[in-house]
Amino acid sequence: MSVRSFDPSSMPTVAMVGGGQLARMTHQAAIALGQRLRVLAADLDDPAAQVTPDVVLGSHTDLAALRKVAIGSHALTFDHEHVPTEHLEALVAEGVNVQPPPQALVYAQDKLAMRRRLSELGVPVPAFAPVATVADAVAFGVEHEWRVVLKAVRGGYDGRGVWMPESEEVAAAIVKEQLEQGVSLLVEAKVDLRRELSAMVARSPFGQAATWPVVETVQRAGQCAVVIAPAPELSDDLATEAETLALNLARELGAVGAMAVELFETRDGALLVNELAMRPHNSGHWGMDGARTGQFEQHVRAVLDYPLGSTEPLAPVVVMANILGAPSAPEMSMDERLHHLFARLPEAKVHLYGKGERKDRKIGHVNVLGADVAVVREQAERAAHWMSHAIWTDGWDPHE
Repeated sequence: MSVRSFDPSSMPTVAMVGGGQLARMTHQAAIALGQRLRVLAADLDDPAAQVTPDVVLGSHTDLAALRKVAIGSHALTFDHEHVPTEHLEALVAEGVNVQPPPQALVYAQDKLAMRRRLSELGVPVPAFAPVATVADAVAFGVEHEWRVVLKAVRGGYDGRGVWMPESEEVAAAIVKEQLEQGVSLLVEAKVDLRRELSAMVARSPFGQAATWPVVETVQRAGQCAVVIAPAPELSDDLATEAETLALNLARELGAVGAMAVELFETRDGALLVNELAMRPHNSGHWGMDGARTGQFEQHVRAVLDYPLGSTEPLAPVVVMANILGAPSAPEMSMDERLHHLFARLPEAKVHLYGKGERKDRKIGHVNVLGADVAVVREQAERAAHWMSHAIWTDGWDPHE
């Protein structure tokens, strides 16, 4: 399809690389601001391509496709970090406003580069080492008594590209297989953690930055299942430390747009940085309904260098529960499930991504606002499970 030419009198166009659910929800925010979101999607059935009229079909690894989606845009941004850095540098050289810039984005693309840079900055991270040979992994494993995690340096997410070998034999097999496939690896110490947290921040090119309350993220099988905002029983001092850390990292790395700083809270009350995401992030979905300005609107504001919005929460507690595909899709249609959910839990706010159902796939999420953590969390998880399985976890039957 044709791409509209740049018109300085019109509202800005933001180009987003990737047509997934993050781009779909960014499109919703852009509409409210009068912006136009153009997406580079692999397929017209991608979640964002279903809803925006401005779609360029192509691959994020194709420089020609990236150039095409950037034509006439006021900013080029991302719903994933997997665009080759050299392509982004070429676009910048040609005058494209890439946000976040490639020199910042690389720290969300490359876990080893991120670990090294954060260590230079004095930011606490788990002990780590690059793995170029089986011997590298074995030496680190022996040193840390096989409480270690192997990670793909690039590309892993939601538990993919992560292994937890407990012996030399298992580690050697993983490393040999992955290195033979051309996968770069690192190894790091397994953290004795109390829980995982996330500190979301947004930053503009002007340098304005804003944080949301620090949240607790509940992982199941390496995948985010629940987010609780704010993190329960988090001391004011530790919350301030986490938000300050996110603000400082955004500034030091030159990040622009939304950024998630995924954190480990150790059992002795320390914080370690796990990973970075320089884009809207699953841990920020609660803010769509639970914050004065959610991450998707804030991301659009930031990449266009608008003043940022208030991140004030709208309730004492907000819980987001991911709708994760059941082992097999229920016979009941998604539309009918939605009908029943609204009848039983009218307070639930549902966001569906337009994706086909399959086991453990993120097909949507539910936000619930309230005052009591236990009550709100139970409602959000009950609603999400109903939407994926068509089964009420409390055994409720409307026909009894």
